Amino acid sequence: MKIIGDFHTHTVYSHGKGTIRQNVESARKKGLKEIAICDHGPSHMGFGVKRENLKRMREEVDRLNSIYNDIKILLGVEANIISYEGDIDVDDDIMKYLDILLVGFHFGAKPASISDALKLYGMNYAGKIIPSIGKTARYYNTQALVNAINRYNIDLITHPGAKVDIDTRKLAKAAAKRKTALEINASHGQLTVEYIKIAMKEDVKFIISSDAHRPEDVGNLDEGIKRAKEAGLSVDRIINVTD
Repeated sequence: MKIIGDFHTHTVYSHGKGTIRQNVESARKKGLKEIAICDHGPSHMGFGVKRENLKRMREEVDRLNSIYNDIKILLGVEANIISYEGDIDVDDDIMKYLDILLVGFHFGAKPASISDALKLYGMNYAGKIIPSIGKTARYYNTQALVNAINRYNIDLITHPGAKVDIDTRKLAKAAAKRKTALEINASHGQLTVEYIKIAMKEDVKFIISSDAHRPEDVGNLDEGIKRAKEAGLSVDRIINVTD
């Protein structure tokens, strides 16, 4: 498999170690044709992107696109699920700056309500110990992602199953209907080989991402590619690779 783009990379605008330009330069050195800068949504209490920085980021991405003609640079956000109705922490004021929208579960994101906080934190933690609660948590986690997919034009669900348990088949079915891809994250280990095989039963597409937090890790998709091959995933179902 040949990588043509890496659509999930972080910079100093959240908790990455490199600048936008450093990520782009790393991608160019590795022969990538596309890269997306997708720092964490603003509700993350530890390292969410600051709203006031998005205009600056947009201007920087546009400037770099005018300089380099060998790579396409996209600006995105890795938005956070903040409610079990499927709300995310990206509104129209943020969307006007973006080329691509990624969405995932992250502990540390500020929930929309006390009820959502109890489900996200209390229920998911308790579910690791008590199977019956875990089953309920899995249902709500999955439904939150399905609701988000149906409400927003999401390009990619990031590392499904890495932070909270989800029903992969149900998620894949909803994603396929809305042409939302599922991520095979080379850093987190999700989707796993088992979950890729389950998701493959639906007509959903996949993207293999580095989730790079350092410029040198941009385009490092080997672990994700390994899992995709082990699962028997055909190249034509992976958006950002070719034979």
